[in-house]
This record gives sequence, C-alpha cells and structure tokens, in this order.
Amino acid sequence: MLSEAAIKELEELRQKYPNARAALLPAIYIAQREFGWASPDAYEAVSEALGVPKAIARGVGTFYAMYKHKPMGRNIVQLCTNVSCMILGAEKLVDFLKNKYGLEPGGITPDGRFSMVIMECIGACGTAPAMLVNDDFYENLTEKSLEEILGKYK
Repeated sequence: MLSEAAIKELEELRQKYPNARAALLPAIYIAQREFGWASPDAYEAVSEALGVPKAIARGVGTFYAMYKHKPMGRNIVQLCTNVSCMILGAEKLVDFLKNKYGLEPGGITPDGRFSMVIMECIGACGTAPAMLVNDDFYENLTEKSLEEILGKYK
C-alpha cells in the first residue's frame, strides 16, 4: 500500500502528462521508492493510482533495467566492467568486493548494506575504472579508493 504522500505525489505527477500511460516511468520510481523495489505490489499500486491495466504497468517496468527487479541492498554499487574499465582493473575490484564485503554480482551483502550490479558501460572510458553508488559517480578507482568510498555509505 502506498503512503498518503506517495498517492498525492502520483496524483500531482499524473497532471503533468497528457495521459496516464505517459506517467508510468516516474510513477514506477515513486512506487519503487515506497516498496524498496519494483515488486508485484508496486506495479499494482501504480496501476490503481493511474487507472492503467496492471499488465501495462508491469510490462513497462520490466522492460527497463533502471528499475530494481528484485530486493536490493540499501546502496546500489554499479561497477563498469566493459573494456576500458576491465583493462584498468575492474575485475580486480569485483574480486575485492567479493572478498572484503561478501558481495557477488547481482547479490546483497549479508548486512543488506550493498548490492552490486555489473554495468556494461558507464561512459567513463577516459577515467576508468568507474562506478555509481546510488546516484553518485566515482572514477579512477583502486581497491583503496573503493574501500574509502564505500565507507561513506551506511
């Protein structure tokens, strides 16, 4: 069930778009924030709030990789392992995360603090290896800098 604040936010959001379907992407973000991930309950809440079929809400949400399609840790580590990042040490950083935090790609740390998503390309080839933690961008990573960065996230 959505909070009153989220319902109000969805109602205001709906007014900004020519039709309910056009509001689906930001509406799913709101529901994801409320439920912690784009769960079946989140899609149902969006469907009810916008008056669109549940299958449409779920179809739109599952099409995009930008939504959390399963429960995730409090902080999402998105580490690029494409060519430039790989050549400059991203694979060692993946191993470091496994050994130091018990964090596997697609997994969650035992304390629920982090999830790791392997990115195909983060668009930072000139400053590789690079990653996002939630919405924060980091580049020129080393094991030491990675540990310092993650220490800031609770």
